[in-house]
Amino acid sequence: MKKGVRYSLLIIGAIVFAYPFLWMIFSTFKPDGEIGGTQLLPDIWTIQNYINVFERIPIEKGFLNSLIVTSAVTLSVILFGSITGYALSRLHWKGREFLFSICLLTMMIPFQITLIPTYILIVKLGLTDSLAGLIIPTMITALSVLLFRQSFLSIPQDLIDAARLDGCSELGILFRVVLPISKPAVITVGILTFVANWNEVLWPLIIIREQDLMTMPQMVTLFSVGGRAESQLGVKLAAAVVLALPIMIAYAFFQKYFIQSMASSGIKE
Repeated sequence: MKKGVRYSLLIIGAIVFAYPFLWMIFSTFKPDGEIGGTQLLPDIWTIQNYINVFERIPIEKGFLNSLIVTSAVTLSVILFGSITGYALSRLHWKGREFLFSICLLTMMIPFQITLIPTYILIVKLGLTDSLAGLIIPTMITALSVLLFRQSFLSIPQDLIDAARLDGCSELGILFRVVLPISKPAVITVGILTFVANWNEVLWPLIIIREQDLMTMPQMVTLFSVGGRAESQLGVKLAAAVVLALPIMIAYAFFQKYFIQSMASSGIKE
């Protein structure tokens, strides 16, 4: 009886959570006249909304730019975050705990506070209207350092000592021993970084002005609020679905590792 009540509540919660998202997806296949209601499935199916999106904005170019920026940032965050996390968890040196506290402190500072100084720095470096201006400021994050450090603390010290006795360097231990057995943490950092940078709008709007260099979220935002959508709700929803599709695909493939890492690696001291 308790299980039946529990599962019933979970099913109701899942429906409440998923219904708006499913409504958005199915509404992209409706004519604008049908979108105003709460009916889930359309009476008349059409793909005209998606055709309008691809005709009015260069979505392919935006997708390529977003893929380049997001992939570069994700790889750099995994690389530098794992190196820093290994140094803060397995190497003993003076000031280690203080530096880790500083990393945690930066997580409490809103991005908007550092927005203007970062912009001034990018302007002085001449990186405006370039993909490098989107990549460099986010090549490492405090969250990645925290997740890697907590994950590496769960690895037995004997395994690392054995690698050192075999003559392996510290970077060799990291890339040959530690990272291969920390796959959930790597995938978690990768997913969080990928999602955060794929959906980033504010920074590209400030840095990029040339259409050929615009990212996909930037194009969709300007498309929705800039008049090209012509107040057609179905076209706006179709653009939002196209933007969210890569995130859904990535999470569908890696959700097992993501949940495993969030449940185990983030709480060990």
